[in-house]
Amino acid sequence: MSVSEQEELENRKEWIAEAQDQGERVDKFVAEASDEDVSRSLVQQWIKDGHLKVNGAPVKANYKLSAGDQLELITPEPEELNLTAENIPLEVVYEDGDMIVINKPRGLVVHPAPGHYSGTLVNALLYHCQDLSGINGVMRPGIVHRIDKDTSGLLMAAKNDTAHQSLAAQLKEHTVVRKYLAVVHGNVTHEQGTVDAPIGRDPFDRKLYTVTERNSKKAVTHFAVLERYGDHTLLELRLETGRTHQIRVHMKFIGHPLVGDPAYGPSRGKGATMDGQALHAAILGFTHPRTGEHLQFEAEIPADMQHLIHILKNR
Repeated sequence: MSVSEQEELENRKEWIAEAQDQGERVDKFVAEASDEDVSRSLVQQWIKDGHLKVNGAPVKANYKLSAGDQLELITPEPEELNLTAENIPLEVVYEDGDMIVINKPRGLVVHPAPGHYSGTLVNALLYHCQDLSGINGVMRPGIVHRIDKDTSGLLMAAKNDTAHQSLAAQLKEHTVVRKYLAVVHGNVTHEQGTVDAPIGRDPFDRKLYTVTERNSKKAVTHFAVLERYGDHTLLELRLETGRTHQIRVHMKFIGHPLVGDPAYGPSRGKGATMDGQALHAAILGFTHPRTGEHLQFEAEIPADMQHLIHILKNR
Protein backbone atom coordinates (compact mmCIF):
# COMPACT_ATOMS: atom_id res chain seq x y z
CA MET A 1 0.00 0.00 0.00
CA SER A 2 1.39 3.41 -0.97
CA VAL A 3 1.70 6.27 1.52
CA SER A 4 -1.11 8.17 -0.25
CA GLU A 5 -3.39 5.11 -0.08
CA GLN A 6 -2.53 4.69 3.60
CA GLU A 7 -3.34 8.37 4.25
CA GLU A 8 -6.73 8.04 2.52
CA LEU A 9 -7.49 4.89 4.49
CA GLU A 10 -6.62 6.69 7.74
CA ASN A 11 -8.87 9.62 6.76
CA ARG A 12 -11.88 7.62 5.53
CA LYS A 13 -14.82 6.94 7.81
CA GLU A 14 -17.96 5.01 6.90
CA TRP A 15 -21.30 4.60 8.65
CA ILE A 16 -24.70 3.09 7.88
CA ALA A 17 -27.72 4.96 9.24
CA GLU A 18 -29.95 2.81 11.44
CA ALA A 19 -33.67 2.97 12.15
CA GLN A 20 -33.16 5.29 15.15
CA ASP A 21 -31.25 7.73 12.91
CA GLN A 22 -34.25 8.24 10.63
CA GLY A 23 -34.87 11.96 10.11
CA GLU A 24 -31.68 13.18 11.82
CA ARG A 25 -29.64 15.88 10.09
CA VAL A 26 -26.53 14.46 8.50
CA ASP A 27 -24.20 17.14 9.94
CA LYS A 28 -25.34 16.36 13.49
CA PHE A 29 -24.99 12.62 12.88
CA VAL A 30 -21.42 12.91 11.58
CA ALA A 31 -20.29 15.27 14.35
CA GLU A 32 -21.53 12.85 17.01
CA ALA A 33 -20.28 9.72 15.24
CA SER A 34 -16.73 10.94 14.53
CA ASP A 35 -13.94 9.52 16.69
CA GLU A 36 -12.17 12.86 16.79
CA ASP A 37 -13.58 15.81 18.71
CA VAL A 38 -14.89 17.75 15.70
CA SER A 39 -17.42 20.56 15.82
CA ARG A 40 -20.64 20.60 13.87
CA SER A 41 -19.50 23.74 12.04
CA LEU A 42 -16.35 21.93 10.86
CA VAL A 43 -18.49 19.02 9.60
CA GLN A 44 -20.68 21.52 7.74
CA GLN A 45 -17.57 22.93 6.06
CA TRP A 46 -16.46 19.42 5.06
CA ILE A 47 -19.91 18.78 3.58
CA LYS A 48 -19.79 22.09 1.69
CA ASP A 49 -16.37 21.15 0.28
CA GLY A 50 -17.67 17.78 -0.92
CA HIS A 51 -15.86 15.51 1.53
CA LEU A 52 -19.03 13.67 2.57
CA LYS A 53 -21.15 11.44 0.34
CA VAL A 54 -24.41 9.70 1.16
CA ASN A 55 -25.18 6.70 -1.03
CA GLY A 56 -22.35 7.82 -3.30
CA ALA A 57 -23.57 11.38 -3.85
CA PRO A 58 -22.84 14.74 -2.19
CA VAL A 59 -25.55 16.14 0.11
CA LYS A 60 -26.27 19.36 1.98
CA ALA A 61 -25.75 19.74 5.72
CA ASN A 62 -29.49 19.73 6.39
CA TYR A 63 -30.04 16.40 4.57
CA LYS A 64 -32.29 14.16 6.67
CA LEU A 65 -31.10 10.59 7.01
CA SER A 66 -33.08 7.51 6.07
CA ALA A 67 -32.47 4.08 7.56
CA GLY A 68 -29.92 2.24 5.44
CA ASP A 69 -28.19 5.35 4.09
CA GLN A 70 -24.49 4.70 3.51
CA LEU A 71 -22.23 7.57 4.54
CA GLU A 72 -18.61 8.00 3.48
CA LEU A 73 -16.46 10.83 4.83
CA ILE A 74 -12.90 11.44 3.68
CA THR A 75 -11.54 14.11 5.98
CA PRO A 76 -9.09 16.57 4.43
CA GLU A 77 -5.51 16.75 5.58
CA PRO A 78 -5.01 19.46 8.24
CA GLU A 79 -3.58 22.76 7.09
CA GLU A 80 0.18 23.05 7.13
CA LEU A 81 1.39 24.22 10.51
CA ASN A 82 4.86 25.07 11.65
CA LEU A 83 4.94 23.01 14.79
CA THR A 84 7.81 24.01 17.03
CA ALA A 85 10.37 21.52 18.29
CA GLU A 86 10.52 22.00 22.06
CA ASN A 87 13.15 20.80 24.51
CA ILE A 88 10.71 18.98 26.78
CA PRO A 89 12.39 16.21 28.83
CA LEU A 90 11.48 12.69 27.71
CA GLU A 91 12.01 9.33 29.39
CA VAL A 92 13.18 7.22 26.45
CA VAL A 93 12.70 3.49 27.08
CA TYR A 94 13.90 2.32 23.65
CA GLU A 95 15.05 4.00 20.45
CA ASP A 96 16.57 3.04 17.12
CA GLY A 97 16.48 4.33 13.56
CA ASP A 98 12.89 3.18 12.99
CA MET A 99 11.02 3.93 16.18
CA ILE A 100 11.02 5.21 19.74
CA VAL A 101 9.24 4.10 22.92
CA ILE A 102 8.51 6.75 25.55
CA ASN A 103 7.32 6.50 29.16
CA LYS A 104 4.87 9.41 29.06
CA PRO A 105 4.29 11.32 32.31
CA ARG A 106 0.78 12.10 33.50
CA GLY A 107 -0.36 15.52 32.31
CA LEU A 108 1.48 15.52 28.95
CA VAL A 109 -0.80 15.81 25.90
CA VAL A 110 0.25 13.44 23.09
CA HIS A 111 -0.33 15.59 20.01
CA PRO A 112 -1.32 19.16 19.10
CA ALA A 113 -4.94 20.05 18.47
CA PRO A 114 -6.64 23.26 17.31
CA GLY A 115 -5.86 25.96 19.83
CA HIS A 116 -3.19 23.83 21.54
CA TYR A 117 -0.07 23.66 19.38
CA SER A 118 2.73 23.55 21.96
CA GLY A 119 3.86 21.65 25.01
CA THR A 120 2.88 18.24 23.63
CA LEU A 121 4.70 14.95 23.19
CA VAL A 122 4.90 15.63 19.45
CA ASN A 123 6.69 18.94 20.10
CA ALA A 124 9.13 17.05 22.34
CA LEU A 125 9.66 14.29 19.76
CA LEU A 126 10.34 16.82 17.02
CA TYR A 127 13.17 18.19 19.15
CA HIS A 128 14.49 14.80 20.23
CA CYS A 129 14.16 12.78 17.01
CA GLN A 130 13.89 15.33 14.17
CA ASP A 131 12.78 12.47 11.91
CA LEU A 132 9.20 11.22 12.32
CA SER A 133 6.84 9.48 9.93
CA GLY A 134 4.43 11.69 8.00
CA ILE A 135 1.47 9.32 7.65
CA ASN A 136 -0.69 11.10 10.22
CA GLY A 137 -0.04 14.55 8.78
CA VAL A 138 1.53 17.62 10.34
CA MET A 139 -0.52 17.51 13.54
CA ARG A 140 0.44 13.97 14.58
CA PRO A 141 3.78 13.05 12.97
CA GLY A 142 4.99 9.65 14.10
CA ILE A 143 2.05 8.99 16.40
CA VAL A 144 0.85 5.39 15.97
CA HIS A 145 -1.45 5.24 19.01
CA ARG A 146 -2.39 7.54 21.87
CA ILE A 147 -2.94 7.51 25.58
CA ASP A 148 -4.94 10.18 27.37
CA LYS A 149 -3.31 13.31 28.79
CA ASP A 150 -3.76 12.16 32.39
CA THR A 151 -2.78 8.54 31.73
CA SER A 152 0.90 7.75 32.21
CA GLY A 153 3.01 5.06 30.60
CA LEU A 154 4.38 3.50 27.46
CA LEU A 155 3.76 4.90 24.00
CA MET A 156 5.48 4.10 20.68
CA ALA A 157 6.14 6.44 17.76
CA ALA A 158 7.48 5.77 14.28
CA LYS A 159 10.40 7.54 12.62
CA ASN A 160 9.52 6.55 9.03
CA ASP A 161 6.44 5.56 7.06
CA THR A 162 7.46 1.91 6.70
CA ALA A 163 7.73 1.49 10.46
CA HIS A 164 4.47 3.40 10.96
CA GLN A 165 2.57 1.13 8.56
CA SER A 166 3.91 -2.01 10.28
CA LEU A 167 3.07 -0.84 13.80
CA ALA A 168 -0.36 0.43 12.75
CA ALA A 169 -1.12 -2.93 11.11
CA GLN A 170 -0.15 -4.77 14.31
CA LEU A 171 -2.52 -2.58 16.28
CA LYS A 172 -5.31 -3.25 13.80
CA GLU A 173 -4.68 -7.00 13.99
CA HIS A 174 -4.68 -6.87 17.83
CA THR A 175 -1.20 -8.41 18.08
CA VAL A 176 0.30 -5.55 20.11
CA VAL A 177 0.49 -6.34 23.84
CA ARG A 178 -0.94 -3.43 25.85
CA LYS A 179 -1.38 -3.93 29.58
CA TYR A 180 -2.44 -1.24 32.02
CA LEU A 181 -2.57 -0.93 35.79
CA ALA A 182 -5.52 0.90 37.32
CA VAL A 183 -6.94 1.61 40.75
CA VAL A 184 -10.73 1.49 40.66
CA HIS A 185 -13.51 2.26 43.10
CA GLY A 186 -15.23 -0.71 44.73
CA ASN A 187 -14.35 -4.31 45.44
CA VAL A 188 -14.13 -6.18 42.12
CA THR A 189 -15.39 -9.59 43.20
CA HIS A 190 -14.38 -11.58 40.10
CA GLU A 191 -10.71 -12.58 39.93
CA GLN A 192 -10.74 -11.95 36.20
CA GLY A 193 -13.17 -11.13 33.43
CA THR A 194 -13.82 -9.53 30.06
CA VAL A 195 -15.86 -6.48 29.18
CA ASP A 196 -17.13 -6.85 25.60
CA ALA A 197 -19.27 -3.76 25.03
CA PRO A 198 -19.30 -1.37 22.02
CA ILE A 199 -18.25 2.25 22.57
CA GLY A 200 -19.50 5.38 20.83
CA ARG A 201 -20.13 9.06 21.49
CA ASP A 202 -22.25 9.92 24.52
CA PRO A 203 -25.43 11.44 23.02
CA PHE A 204 -25.77 13.74 26.04
CA ASP A 205 -22.15 15.02 25.99
CA ARG A 206 -20.27 14.69 22.72
CA LYS A 207 -16.89 15.17 24.41
CA LEU A 208 -17.40 11.89 26.25
CA TYR A 209 -17.91 8.25 25.24
CA THR A 210 -20.26 5.59 26.51
CA VAL A 211 -21.31 1.98 25.96
CA THR A 212 -23.91 2.17 23.21
CA GLU A 213 -25.14 0.30 20.16
CA ARG A 214 -25.56 3.55 18.19
CA ASN A 215 -22.67 4.65 15.94
CA SER A 216 -20.33 2.53 18.04
CA LYS A 217 -17.32 0.30 17.53
CA LYS A 218 -16.50 -3.07 19.06
CA ALA A 219 -14.49 -2.69 22.26
CA VAL A 220 -13.00 -5.48 24.38
CA THR A 221 -11.11 -5.11 27.66
CA HIS A 222 -9.78 -8.02 29.73
CA PHE A 223 -9.11 -7.51 33.45
CA ALA A 224 -7.56 -9.39 36.36
CA VAL A 225 -7.50 -8.47 40.05
CA LEU A 226 -4.01 -7.90 41.48
CA GLU A 227 -4.86 -6.59 44.95
CA ARG A 228 -7.92 -5.53 46.93
CA TYR A 229 -7.98 -2.67 49.44
CA GLY A 230 -11.47 -2.94 50.89
CA ASP A 231 -13.50 -0.53 48.81
CA HIS A 232 -10.82 -0.16 46.11
CA THR A 233 -9.14 -2.63 43.75
CA LEU A 234 -5.87 -2.70 41.79
CA LEU A 235 -6.46 -4.20 38.34
CA GLU A 236 -4.31 -5.29 35.43
CA LEU A 237 -6.17 -4.59 32.18
CA ARG A 238 -5.32 -5.84 28.71
CA LEU A 239 -6.65 -4.02 25.69
CA GLU A 240 -7.86 -6.17 22.81
CA THR A 241 -9.16 -3.11 20.96
CA GLY A 242 -8.06 0.49 21.44
CA ARG A 243 -11.07 2.82 21.47
CA THR A 244 -10.90 6.34 22.84
CA HIS A 245 -11.25 6.29 26.66
CA GLN A 246 -11.91 2.53 26.43
CA ILE A 247 -10.71 1.42 29.88
CA ARG A 248 -12.29 4.43 31.58
CA VAL A 249 -15.66 3.84 29.87
CA HIS A 250 -15.65 0.08 30.42
CA MET A 251 -14.77 0.38 34.10
CA LYS A 252 -17.56 2.90 34.63
CA PHE A 253 -19.91 0.55 32.74
CA ILE A 254 -19.27 -2.33 35.16
CA GLY A 255 -19.65 -0.06 38.18
CA HIS A 256 -15.94 0.34 39.03
CA PRO A 257 -14.81 3.75 37.72
CA LEU A 258 -11.15 4.74 37.95
CA VAL A 259 -9.96 6.65 40.98
CA GLY A 260 -9.37 10.30 40.09
CA ASP A 261 -11.11 10.12 36.70
CA PRO A 262 -12.46 13.66 36.13
CA ALA A 263 -14.87 12.61 33.38
CA TYR A 264 -16.09 9.12 34.24
CA GLY A 265 -15.39 8.84 37.96
CA PRO A 266 -17.72 9.49 40.90
CA SER A 267 -18.36 12.99 42.25
CA ARG A 268 -15.47 14.78 43.92
CA GLY A 269 -14.87 13.86 47.52
CA LYS A 270 -16.14 10.28 47.23
CA GLY A 271 -13.39 7.98 48.42
CA ALA A 272 -9.72 8.05 47.44
CA THR A 273 -8.63 10.38 44.70
CA MET A 274 -5.58 11.75 42.85
CA ASP A 275 -4.79 14.35 40.22
CA GLY A 276 -6.02 12.59 37.08
CA GLN A 277 -7.17 9.00 36.61
CA ALA A 278 -5.18 6.24 38.31
CA LEU A 279 -4.27 4.55 35.03
CA HIS A 280 -0.79 3.57 33.83
CA ALA A 281 0.23 1.90 30.55
CA ALA A 282 2.66 -0.52 32.17
CA ILE A 283 3.53 -3.06 29.43
CA LEU A 284 3.94 -2.61 25.68
CA GLY A 285 4.96 -5.43 23.36
CA PHE A 286 5.18 -5.61 19.56
CA THR A 287 7.13 -7.00 16.61
CA HIS A 288 9.93 -4.72 15.47
CA PRO A 289 8.98 -3.38 12.02
CA ARG A 290 12.43 -4.03 10.52
CA THR A 291 14.01 -6.96 12.36
CA GLY A 292 10.87 -8.98 13.13
CA GLU A 293 12.07 -9.41 16.72
CA HIS A 294 9.43 -9.37 19.47
CA LEU A 295 10.14 -6.54 21.87
CA GLN A 296 8.37 -5.95 25.18
CA PHE A 297 8.88 -3.15 27.67
CA GLU A 298 7.63 -2.43 31.17
CA ALA A 299 7.32 0.91 32.96
CA GLU A 300 7.17 1.14 36.75
CA ILE A 301 4.06 2.62 38.36
CA PRO A 302 4.57 6.40 38.72
CA ALA A 303 5.11 7.94 42.15
CA ASP A 304 1.62 9.43 42.47
CA MET A 305 -0.07 6.05 41.90
CA GLN A 306 2.40 4.36 44.26
CA HIS A 307 1.47 6.94 46.90
CA LEU A 308 -2.24 6.29 46.33
CA ILE A 309 -1.75 2.52 46.68
CA HIS A 310 0.31 3.04 49.85
CA ILE A 311 -2.49 5.09 51.40
CA LEU A 312 -5.12 2.49 50.46
CA LYS A 313 -3.03 -0.38 51.85
CA ASN A 314 -2.45 1.35 55.16
CA ARG A 315 -5.86 2.84 55.85
